[in-house]
Amino acid sequence: MSAAAEREGASVPRAPDVGQDFGRVLADLHDLQAKLDRGLRRDGPIPELPSRKTVIDAVDGLVAALFPRHFGPQGLTGEGVKGFVDFIVDASLRALEEQTRREFQLESPQPDTGGAAEAQVASGIVAAFAAALPKVRALLETDVHAAFEGDPAAKSLDEVVFCYPGVTAIIRHRFAHELYLLGAPLLARIIAEAAHSTTGIDIHPGAEIGEGFFIDHGTGVVIGETSIIGRRVRLYQAVTLGAKRFSVDEHGALVKNYPRHPIVEDDVVIYAGATVLGRITIGRGSSIGGNVWLTQSVPPGSNITQAKLRNDVFDDGGGI
Repeated sequence: MSAAAEREGASVPRAPDVGQDFGRVLADLHDLQAKLDRGLRRDGPIPELPSRKTVIDAVDGLVAALFPRHFGPQGLTGEGVKGFVDFIVDASLRALEEQTRREFQLESPQPDTGGAAEAQVASGIVAAFAAALPKVRALLETDVHAAFEGDPAAKSLDEVVFCYPGVTAIIRHRFAHELYLLGAPLLARIIAEAAHSTTGIDIHPGAEIGEGFFIDHGTGVVIGETSIIGRRVRLYQAVTLGAKRFSVDEHGALVKNYPRHPIVEDDVVIYAGATVLGRITIGRGSSIGGNVWLTQSVPPGSNITQAKLRNDVFDDGGGI
């Protein structure tokens, strides 16, 4: 006890002596972890999980390869750019191939067979993913230009690439969506959730998004798994493209893998805070106003806003 505490007559709490109990705590934790691991698999050993950090690092490498001026090493010119891109694409794809193999090993009904079949599947998926990179880069060019042309505050394309969270999110989504389509949903979700954590924009990798997509500001945007978004669509912050309800089967379990999110056709603008729910269609060229709650389809060219504020006056008990 300190001298000051003694003078005040106060008691100073002592740290608990956990030395004797520490071994028991660790033993309980190990037992619980083993029980939980057994619950994840009905039989066989627990395979290696994919590494979240490795997946994110690989995607960051691919982003640098597609935008080497912005995210590559400083001072790259000419052949240096080509050499960097060649190296980083090769390294990133090799890393993704191993992580894809781990994803398939995790789901394998026979996890102790050596993983040869899973390695072959992973190799095919990553080869197809690599073949899609030029298409992804072309799509991203339209997204960057849509952001620049759609925001009067944007001073340059470089500013858009460096600074706009909507662009950061759509770059990662383009990668995640390809892996999702190719049959690696866990890796796709890791990429999507890393982008979500960074930007506040939650795009499920299953969502189909056309060219020239722009999310302005972006915080709080949610785009569900089965959403279909056309070309040249613009969203603002806090927009939700969600499901209206969750169907259940005869056992009360959620039904999955069915269309339950909106279809947004070409050239639609959805303003801040709008909530669009269910498998409805927003017709081409429509404008959905801020904070609108929409659960019904609207035809092309619609202009949907909130009901106007009414200021009714009731005299002599009228309206009561």
